[in-house]
Amino acid sequence: MNHFQYKQGQLWAENVPLVEIAQSVGTPVYVYSAATFTRHFNAFTNASAGMDHLIAYSVKANSNLAILTLLAKLGAGADVVSGGELERALRAGIAPDKIVFSGVGKSKDEMRAALACNQGGGIYQFNVESVSELIALSEVATDMGTTAPVALRINPDVNAGGHEKISTGNAENKFGIDITLARAAYAKIRELPSLKVTGVDMHIGSQINTLAPFEKAMDKILDLVKVLRTDGHTVKNYDVGGGLGICYDEDTDKPPLPADYGDMVKRKTKGHDLKIIFEPGRAIAGNAGILLSKVRYIKSGGARNFLILDAAMNDLIRPALYGANHVIEPVRKKSETSEIIAYDVVGPVCETGDTFTKMREMPKMQEGDLVAIRSAGAYGAVQSSEYNTRPQVPEVLVSGDQYAVIRKRPSIQDILDREDVPNWI
Repeated sequence: MNHFQYKQGQLWAENVPLVEIAQSVGTPVYVYSAATFTRHFNAFTNASAGMDHLIAYSVKANSNLAILTLLAKLGAGADVVSGGELERALRAGIAPDKIVFSGVGKSKDEMRAALACNQGGGIYQFNVESVSELIALSEVATDMGTTAPVALRINPDVNAGGHEKISTGNAENKFGIDITLARAAYAKIRELPSLKVTGVDMHIGSQINTLAPFEKAMDKILDLVKVLRTDGHTVKNYDVGGGLGICYDEDTDKPPLPADYGDMVKRKTKGHDLKIIFEPGRAIAGNAGILLSKVRYIKSGGARNFLILDAAMNDLIRPALYGANHVIEPVRKKSETSEIIAYDVVGPVCETGDTFTKMREMPKMQEGDLVAIRSAGAYGAVQSSEYNTRPQVPEVLVSGDQYAVIRKRPSIQDILDREDVPNWI
């Protein structure tokens, strides 16, 4: 469920009409619902009841400081994949002992920052993805006179389905340590100073719409946990990652509910004496946001009818990058007798790939109409760019009948002020 609903013939975000936001802030603009973020986080909290657990929100899904602060106040931890995300989480008030640091290419400076935060207390856990990274982390921790808590991310070679660019659990993916090499990698930790084993980690992909791949991967990892404990390793934590899908299209997407997912994890891990770390991102943020855009031009009469928006692929790249499908609907509800037209919905960027959808049947639209691109709360603003020197989209957070701009739209001058021309040109 989300809090973007039609009232009085137009689409609202909670108790604010989207027309008002468009008039005040301009378009394109991301609009988020605080109530939806809260509801989705609480769904994971309820699903985790009865387990020793940590919900480490995946910051890469939506990293705005206001969103992170909202989630921090709800009790969220953070899964970060860069030094920048670590700093965001800390500034939002997330305690270091609720932060896990993932990612295949952590730099030594990032490791140092993670070990130094909280006056040397450091983060809860590093999810390490290679032996080379183990060696680097050992060197940094030794130099700092501290000990780094380590879980190895294990690649269980499980095909979770979905788009190849968001698959992470197959043997050919760059992520994690092959499960056949896991015992040797854990043995390596014993040889290195300033490291201690705290757990095991996995993450098999994103937008997964069935529990079967999770169950298959968990069976493999739990078997490994037994072996590692027999080898003498203290495995306390099991980071099960994220990846639970959301409903982008009610007609086609039927992902499991967090409650069903939580019940499965409880059943699988019962009796294993493990603290479970969840890393939900899309499942919390995805349907908590929309991209609000305006129809700039309509081009008809040829092979296709084009609805040209003021939003573009640099604002929401998922359709161009993944072939992702987002529901697109008019903000002002059209008459039930309106003519239905198949539109290619596109943006103004000078790329054929700047296409949100093709042959999408919609009520007949007019230039100046507002449209909402649904399910844009995750991997939307965070992946935006300034391609074609288009200012990045502002972000607005709604709570009840109030709203605020939580990231401003830069001016062209702001963009150009970051650049310098050498005096030798």
